Amino acid sequence: MKRGWFLPVFAVLGFAFLYAPIISLVVFSFNESRLVTVWGGFSTQWYGELFADGWDSWQTNPLLAASLISLKVAAIAASIATVIGTLAAFVLTRFGKFRGKLLLTGMITAPLVMPEVIIGLSLLLLFVSMEMVLGWPAGRGLTTVVIAHGTFCAAYVAVIAQSRLRDMDESLEEAARDLGAGPVRVFFDITLPVIAPALVSGWLLAFTLSLDDLVVASFVSGPGASTLPMVIFSKVRLGVSPDVNALATIIIAIVALAVTIAGVLLRRQARAAR
Repeated sequence: MKRGWFLPVFAVLGFAFLYAPIISLVVFSFNESRLVTVWGGFSTQWYGELFADGWDSWQTNPLLAASLISLKVAAIAASIATVIGTLAAFVLTRFGKFRGKLLLTGMITAPLVMPEVIIGLSLLLLFVSMEMVLGWPAGRGLTTVVIAHGTFCAAYVAVIAQSRLRDMDESLEEAARDLGAGPVRVFFDITLPVIAPALVSGWLLAFTLSLDDLVVASFVSGPGASTLPMVIFSKVRLGVSPDVNALATIIIAIVALAVTIAGVLLRRQARAAR
């Protein structure tokens, strides 16, 4: 094989390996047959099954109800993780050497390499102990899932924000302080706008990780707090129904639209900057 064809061929194979299952899922979401692996003709009936009850489908349909729970949990957990991760990154990059810095660094990076089973089990034991000693949280539910997701997602946000803070030109902050600005104003007027793209990236990553998590949520969730991955996993064990493919296709379309809009906005911003 010529060298000029090597990279294109393997690039095509790699993209096919990644996207062929997604394309298959989208195609079979329009399958008339109830069997997800047997094509029975084109139909949109499974999309109608999802929204058969109109706006009440968000409460009556288990898949849509779980989707709403997952979106709520992911949005809140990502916001909490962004705040905690940014503060941790700021401490590690701006406070120099201090006692306990190595321990803090290890605590931040530990969730990145620790198996999710260990994280979920440890958080479950923590919540049980807190309930026995403090009386809170009362049982497992949305609160415990949000805390758990915010905890391990904060590590990812901290790594992203820390790398951006290290690359930032500190002379900007020094100039602002020389002009009389206090530390708080320097942070909100200088530091925060500069690292804002990294924080947005961290929030989106945390949102995705929370929305996709199954293992940790299985440990810390309770009745009425089943996330979408948990519901889909329970359905997979009994046999996948085509409405799962329909919901997954809707999610893929929303994500693709969001990525397209973000790409257009970033391209316009780059043109304006030039």
